[in-house]
Amino acid sequence: MNAAMRDKNIVLIGFMGVGKTTIGQLLSKKLDRDFIDIDQQIENDFQMTIPEMFKQKGEAFFRQTEKEYIFQMCEHTMGSIVSLGGGAFQQEDIRKKCLEHCFVIFLDLTWESWKQRMDLLIENRPVLHNRSIEEMKQLFNERKSMYAFHNLKVETDHRSAEETADYIVEMLGLS
Repeated sequence: MNAAMRDKNIVLIGFMGVGKTTIGQLLSKKLDRDFIDIDQQIENDFQMTIPEMFKQKGEAFFRQTEKEYIFQMCEHTMGSIVSLGGGAFQQEDIRKKCLEHCFVIFLDLTWESWKQRMDLLIENRPVLHNRSIEEMKQLFNERKSMYAFHNLKVETDHRSAEETADYIVEMLGLS
C-alpha cells in the first residue's frame, strides 16, 4: 500500500464534529503533506462562512460549489490530506469521484459520543439549526449510511485526535 498511497489524496469523511479538520491537520504534519479543508477553502474564496452562504445563497448553491471544489481536488491535486464537509458524501457523484481518485477514511463515532459534543457544534452548523434531538439523530443515522462507502473505517470514540492520527498512519503503512 505504501507506494500506491504516496501520490493519492487521503480524504477524511464523517459526521460534523467528529474531528476531520483536527485529525487532518495532524496527519498533514505527520506525513508531511498539504492539508485541504474543503469548507475552509470555500469560505476563504467566497469571503463568507458556510452558515452565511446557506442563508444568503441557499443549500443547493453550497452543495453545487462543494461538488465543484471536490472534483477539482480529485482531478488536479495529489498527495494531500483532505477534509470534506459532513454532508458532502450525500452526493453520489462525489462519493464515486473520491473513491475512484482518493483513499477515503471514514472517521466514525457513536451517537452517544456525538451528543456530548453537540452543544459546541450547533451554532456553526446550519443543517442543525431548529432541529430537535430526534431530528439530529435521524440526520446522524442517514449520513452514517452514506459513509459506508470508504476504504478504511476508524473508530474515534476512545481515541484522542493524536491517537487517531497515529493509528491512521500505522494502518496506511506510511510512517
